[in-house]
Amino acid sequence: MAHIHWYPGHIAKAEKKLKEQINLVDVVIEVLDARIPDSSVYPDIKKLLGDKPRLIVLNKSDLADETKLNYWAEYYKKQTGFPVITACASKNNDTSVIVNKVIELSKPKIEKLVAKGLLPRPARVMVVGMPNVGKSSIINRLIKKSKTKVGAKAGVTRQQQWVRVNPKIDLLDTPGIIPLKQENQSKAAKLAMVNSVSENAYENEEVAQELLNILKEKYPQAVKDYYKIDDDFSLSSVAKSRNWIVKNSQPDTVRTAVMVLTDFRAGRIGRFILDDDKIEE
Repeated sequence: MAHIHWYPGHIAKAEKKLKEQINLVDVVIEVLDARIPDSSVYPDIKKLLGDKPRLIVLNKSDLADETKLNYWAEYYKKQTGFPVITACASKNNDTSVIVNKVIELSKPKIEKLVAKGLLPRPARVMVVGMPNVGKSSIINRLIKKSKTKVGAKAGVTRQQQWVRVNPKIDLLDTPGIIPLKQENQSKAAKLAMVNSVSENAYENEEVAQELLNILKEKYPQAVKDYYKIDDDFSLSSVAKSRNWIVKNSQPDTVRTAVMVLTDFRAGRIGRFILDDDKIEE
């Protein structure tokens, strides 16, 4: 598969901006894509966030393999010591869970302020994650109940827009875009599969074929049933099953690649997790 390229200048600029934002908050909500819970973690997340308390949200859980989802939630709880929850657009009860966890995580910071003789204030929180993991949808759900804008704060840049979620939480109304930096090309391909990478950075046919290769290993029957194919998991085989033929009787793999990626992203083929379980040490 051709190399998926990142742009170092963009990465440095995005990291600088994100660090400035993170310094403004008490708690970070880190959003991962539940279909690639390992590949959607920023490689330098600990360096980026430092000791900042965080809530890890495995988002788009309605598109992920339920049996594997619990494993990943427990894995990250154990690895980070922070709470982990699953979320998706179709569930309404996620929002109150997120709010309660943020209040809980911010409690030590607020208590320290009070101990210094300061008045308690709302926790300041921001949402971070790779592109297209659903940060904006989580922000929108948090501010849906209350759209009270909060002005400039002492020590907080005026350019930032804050929203009061409830009396105990102020949310930075800007998703923190973690820059795409991925040395591991297998993980880079999975980011492309879930549409976290600009389409200019990869070829649809290569990424779609790699997706079919992973699904052949992990969820072969679901793919066979959906596309009505046998053991040949090539784009050509899927094209022939759809009778998508171009000139000289060749299978239309270009059109097929777009379809396979679209079907996967919409959860039509099935609910999958593409990452391998971690080997516990």
